[in-house]
Amino acid sequence: MRARDLDRANASSVLDAAYAEGQLSADEYRDRTAQAETGKTIADLDRLTRDLQIPSAVRDLVSGAPAAPRNPLRRAGFTGRYPDHTRASDADRDTTGQLLDSARRDGQLTEEEHQTLGELAQGAKTLGDLADLVDDVQRPTDAPLPPTPPRSNRRRWYVIGVTAASVGAAVAAFVLTSGAATPDAPPAAPVGAAAPDLGAVQPVVVATPNLLTREGLTHFLDKYREKFGDLQADELTLFSDYATVARAVPGQPNRQVRYDFRGGFAQSGAAVSRKTDTPAADLAQLDVAAVSGVVATAPATLKVPNGVVTHIDVAVDASGSYSSDGIARGATIVRIFAGNQFNESGYILLTPAGQIVRAWPFKG
Repeated sequence: MRARDLDRANASSVLDAAYAEGQLSADEYRDRTAQAETGKTIADLDRLTRDLQIPSAVRDLVSGAPAAPRNPLRRAGFTGRYPDHTRASDADRDTTGQLLDSARRDGQLTEEEHQTLGELAQGAKTLGDLADLVDDVQRPTDAPLPPTPPRSNRRRWYVIGVTAASVGAAVAAFVLTSGAATPDAPPAAPVGAAAPDLGAVQPVVVATPNLLTREGLTHFLDKYREKFGDLQADELTLFSDYATVARAVPGQPNRQVRYDFRGGFAQSGAAVSRKTDTPAADLAQLDVAAVSGVVATAPATLKVPNGVVTHIDVAVDASGSYSSDGIARGATIVRIFAGNQFNESGYILLTPAGQIVRAWPFKG
């Protein structure tokens, strides 16, 4: 099928994020980005991202992102992991390096072997290359697992549906079999009779404001400072009713942990490897009023028909992906995304002060 401008823009966004994670070299990134801008078909664009781990920030832009099959037991050879030819990120190389360090400390490797394997790990391009380096190494019990593709929700919803149907059938059967009163059964309570007052305490629901508004963003930042004591984050994504954030583990700059925010913060998954020199975005730099003003006009600015703002990303442009737009490498950037029900979308790049740097509008 022919590719739209939106498809080309989405592919470029995936390449931007993959390059930022270290999956592509600078030359590969430039070459693939140029091909994405001129790709004529969906297949042309798919070939550019097929061997990549799809970063979470752009996962919704890739309809064909690798995912676990609906029934892994029926697929021979399925491991629940990315294929060996999938590109490795800097985090994957760091994880392998830590395994080699552990193997050196407990005597599995000589100093020369450790140095050689370490150099190979830093130059490895794929997950298979990294796996080969530690294939014969005994791993610590707390060693992180290899990266896995995002899992599809279809199987989960199927199980929920079957369970709900089973419960419904059981209730219906109970009603039918118990509808006829037995001789000793007491008379049924009259319809409409008031239920006895059991003194139940009614729950108090505290609504969380829309996080894509000025009120909601202010609320989130206040809760964030209250929880962590600072406003530092490796990356932040805000949706209308929830947010996800990644940040360094306190006292362990080589570890990163992710949290979900839904009125409160809950850790999502185990800690993963993190480069100790990873720059963190300073959320205190956000001019809430200015950024909220851009959010309010984003759908119109991006010319998305019947569009709404879907999410906001805040991160550091560590790779210099936006240097051509005048953004200094290592600077905090804000991206506002807008879309509609037809997957027509665009996004705006701006500074934390709310100054628009560039917009990628929808081209209908």
